[in-house]
Amino acid sequence: MIVSFSVENWMSFRDKATLSMVASRERQHGERLARLDKYQMRLLPAAAVYGGNASGKTNLFKALAFAKKQVVTGTQPGKPITVRPFLLDEEHSKLPTRFEFELLIDEVIYAFSFAVTRTNVIDERLVRVGGTGERTLYDRRSGNIEFDRSLKDDAQFLSFAFRGTRSNQLFLTNSVSQNVQQFQPIYAWFDSVLQIVEPDERSLFYSENHRLSVAMNDKLRDYDTGISRIDSVEVPFEHVQVLEPARTRIRELTDDEVAYAEDTSDNPLLVTRKDGDIIVMKRVAIHHMADGAEAPFDVSDESDGSKRLINLLPVFLDLGVDDAERVYIVDELDRSLHTLLSRRLLEDYLATRSARTRTQLLVTTHDVLLMDQRWLRRDEMWVTERDYAGSSRLLSFSEYRDVRYDKDIRKSYLQGRLGGIPRIITGTE
Repeated sequence: MIVSFSVENWMSFRDKATLSMVASRERQHGERLARLDKYQMRLLPAAAVYGGNASGKTNLFKALAFAKKQVVTGTQPGKPITVRPFLLDEEHSKLPTRFEFELLIDEVIYAFSFAVTRTNVIDERLVRVGGTGERTLYDRRSGNIEFDRSLKDDAQFLSFAFRGTRSNQLFLTNSVSQNVQQFQPIYAWFDSVLQIVEPDERSLFYSENHRLSVAMNDKLRDYDTGISRIDSVEVPFEHVQVLEPARTRIRELTDDEVAYAEDTSDNPLLVTRKDGDIIVMKRVAIHHMADGAEAPFDVSDESDGSKRLINLLPVFLDLGVDDAERVYIVDELDRSLHTLLSRRLLEDYLATRSARTRTQLLVTTHDVLLMDQRWLRRDEMWVTERDYAGSSRLLSFSEYRDVRYDKDIRKSYLQGRLGGIPRIITGTE
């Protein structure tokens, strides 16, 4: 889980902005907060970020995506780091961009931070936070690194791994590739737990035997899509219309290897090779005709809203698994969705959270009907706002003293009392 995330000098965020998932003292919906007794802390299961167009919502999303990519895949040798500093200030355009995380991993909090320019990792630090103190596992700066004395038995191997770390590469990334086990849980969090869902994201193809397929088909019927179920049909490889690079990649598959692809109509495909033969399964949406017969439709023929729902449902179903440890970041939750569907997805997720669950959902949205304290706490609602210098800032509604638990937040927001709305210039101004 994310305890907090901070970013500085990134795109429109000139100054440090922090998204904290630590619950405030308010009592509303307290039963769904993740409880960390060792740290005497409760974490929020959700956060919704509002703001006008170009206020910085998506830039916050992109900061998380960039950090994940830097940890998981890094930068190729000799290539620049694709960092994007604040460019509306000449001084900041030359300064490093900084990312700071506090993460709950296996019931332990770690603080991980790094700062980069286009050419170098300036500094990098990993701290293990205990109930009564902290231990800096490693601290990298000025081309050197120091390890905590608890790692002295592995100091020689760790130093060797650091010497092989390029200046444009995180030590965390390289250490894991060198089979250093001590830092594997932090790498695994970025790789497997943190999931980034873009507005046009396609959900992974799965068969009718997938563990989520029954629940997904039930939800599609419940949500009045007209789809009775999602199924898959086998199609001859020679009849599949895919771009040539994808066709070449498919031909190179080895036996039992699985690949995901899309045809030229954006229909998702699951491709594998069995006994030398290429097998292609295409996802279809099954509808019922007036006489009860089944009619398969290409997913690409469904409405934008149905396609968006098909892509989002696996996210919410995965979050609902009892022992799941996932953090999903969804940009533009309400893209192509009716507001009642957006609210139902959020409601169903929050209803399954408790003191023992360890999942989080962070969304950006323009849907003000979700801005309701019957579903979201004040500390779960955030707003981005851009000042006249082009710099974004991030604020929680819990920081406003006059926002009580019984206040109509939506009305105050739309009236501009909480910021984060477009400054539209009228013809009379």
